[in-house]
Amino acid sequence: MRENEMLEKDEIFSKVLRAGRRTYFFDVRATKADDYYITITESKKFTEEDGSFHFKKHKIYLYKEDFVAFKEILEDMTSYVLDHKGEEVISERHQKDFKKEYPSETAQSEETPKASFTDIDFDDI
Repeated sequence: MRENEMLEKDEIFSKVLRAGRRTYFFDVRATKADDYYITITESKKFTEEDGSFHFKKHKIYLYKEDFVAFKEILEDMTSYVLDHKGEEVISERHQKDFKKEYPSETAQSEETPKASFTDIDFDDI
């Protein structure tokens, strides 16, 4: 059997998440004993100066006996990040107009807070 046929045979269920230069592949696969496990692959595109490109891939294997603990820790970690930093992406790489705040700027901004689109007075309604 060719390698491609083997890959098609043991892939049971797949989903793809495209996120900019990164793509995440989530695959349910079967072992030789016909038990299931999950692979999560991150593929990241890199462009060379000459215009050519290549991909770097990182893969993890997640087995059933680890699902519950993995899910709990992933939920804890994602909740922590969202609770402390929200869903907005704050990064020089993701926002061209991003300005890094330095301690003197932070102190000044605390004295004069900026208005937010959620700062609404009842008179505004």
